[in-house]
Amino acid sequence: QVQLAESGGGLVQAGGSLRLSCAVSGISLRSNTMGWYRQAPGNQRDFIASIRADGTTYYAPSVDGRFSISRDNAKSTMYLQMSSLQPEDTGVYFCRPAAFNVWGQGTQVTVSS
Repeated sequence: QVQLAESGGGLVQAGGSLRLSCAVSGISLRSNTMGWYRQAPGNQRDFIASIRADGTTYYAPSVDGRFSISRDNAKSTMYLQMSSLQPEDTGVYFCRPAAFNVWGQGTQVTVSS
């Protein structure tokens, strides 16, 4: 059974940084593509970043150059380092393995102007 637990969200001022974590159980990060998604109030859940099993990373244009996705296979944890945060980055952040339709509870990020 795949389980995901996001953490690390909070309230930050514009220009600040946060690091989100996604603890994963039930699958191996070494062999799965993992992604981060964001859902702003009233909006759909949008793709933010992904990391493939081979380590290749992809970013949405809106976060490219400001966010960095990584993983620690030994800890079975994926991360999202977010820098130069802007109010439009506000939302609930979720992680998800590409091959499984499973979501965690998400972690709230609020960026104040």
